[in-house]
Amino acid sequence: MFSRFRPDVFILLMIASVVLASLLPAQGSFTSAFGTATNLAIALLFFLHGARLSRATVIAGMTHWRLHFLVFSSTFVLFPILGLALGLLVPSVLPAALYAGVLFLCVLPSTVQSSIAFTALAGGNVPAAVRSASASNIIGMFLTPLLVGLLLTKTGNGAVSLSAIEGILLQLLAPFVAGQALQPLLAGWLGRHKWLTTAVDRGSILMVIYLAFSKAMVSGLRQQLPAQSLAVLFAIAAFLLSTVLAITICASRFLGFSRQDEITVAFCGSHKSLASGVPMANVIFDGQEIGAIVLPLMLYHQLQLMVCAWLARRYAERRAAEKALVPGTQEAAE
Repeated sequence: MFSRFRPDVFILLMIASVVLASLLPAQGSFTSAFGTATNLAIALLFFLHGARLSRATVIAGMTHWRLHFLVFSSTFVLFPILGLALGLLVPSVLPAALYAGVLFLCVLPSTVQSSIAFTALAGGNVPAAVRSASASNIIGMFLTPLLVGLLLTKTGNGAVSLSAIEGILLQLLAPFVAGQALQPLLAGWLGRHKWLTTAVDRGSILMVIYLAFSKAMVSGLRQQLPAQSLAVLFAIAAFLLSTVLAITICASRFLGFSRQDEITVAFCGSHKSLASGVPMANVIFDGQEIGAIVLPLMLYHQLQLMVCAWLARRYAERRAAEKALVPGTQEAAE
């Protein structure tokens, strides 16, 4: 039972990056050099994502428009509304810096890898999950920085500058478009060397986390982040995940979706992308202390993996039990 909730190796590596930043933070000229290397790794990551996604997946029409609309509404409407509601906790329970991180979490796109993997494990509509998750990440390159600017301005937690939006376009979107242009040439090779995309994906995230928390530790984040704040963040992550899962599942059933479509909506609509979120934070909040901003995302990411792994198994077990009943029912009828 406990193995279902055991963190994977990547989660442990993220924790190790935070610990390393606490003990040996990047300082001086090394910070500048490491920052340049991190930016290049992020650009390479989005180039590989563009080269890996098939053209048909990227431009696929919304054939199941109700499903996709429900997923996008959950990702970019429901989450931000819940994030604004959590502003009631500021400043009595939640510090303003951490609340900015919560708002940032709420406007991020869905994941690609984990939402599709859990959909497949649970027996959901995998093609729809691929389209929804991929489209969410592409749209998120434009929509996330705009929503960050809108929500942070509305709540008085700052704003996103035009240079930050330009940074998203140059550092993330431009490499993605370049990868798409070369996709016919590189797709086959990348398919045979999937380890490369995985290594760059995880490596760039670990680099950003180490750099972010190094800056945060140098500026005194440890003294500004009591254990009570971590407990509040975990409670917020649990509230967001459970609320969105409940609403997406109930909405799917109310609209008469099949169980396969319900599974897709639940996982794609409740997940938030660490792979896109950490690089975006690095660009959008350039020059700011992003350690506190990415912390809610890291906690939510771990929680969504544990809870959705359990939920996917529940769906799969229920599906297997129903299939097992069919032969027995037929034999009884005969």
